[in-house]
Amino acid sequence: MAVTEHDRGSTSIQMVLLMPALFAVMFLGMQGALIYHARTVALAAAQEGVRTAAGVGGSGATGAHDAYAFITAAGGDDVLQAPRIRSSRSTTTATVTVTGRSLSVIPGWAPKITQSASAPVERTTQ
Repeated sequence: MAVTEHDRGSTSIQMVLLMPALFAVMFLGMQGALIYHARTVALAAAQEGVRTAAGVGGSGATGAHDAYAFITAAGGDDVLQAPRIRSSRSTTTATVTVTGRSLSVIPGWAPKITQSASAPVERTTQ
């Protein structure tokens, strides 16, 4: 196939127009994956903490400790930045809420992640 005089430079123009779109799609896909992973880790940490808090002899403090330990084992700040854990236990329900920020490939934007888990408190009956 012969290249004619008016076709010269058309590949460069196509690249200039398509490469930013391609990079935008790649970065948005990566950002979506980072947010999804952070949400999954936060939910798993909340579930781990609520299992401890709702158990016989458990407390809100032990639930928060186990949730934080889970986040640390899952990657710590490399997965969920600045995690905050709120844990409470009443006579009937235990709740653990994990809040933090996802990593971001978009400068100046750090999506907030909040996940919560609740469970009935275990108790022994006679």
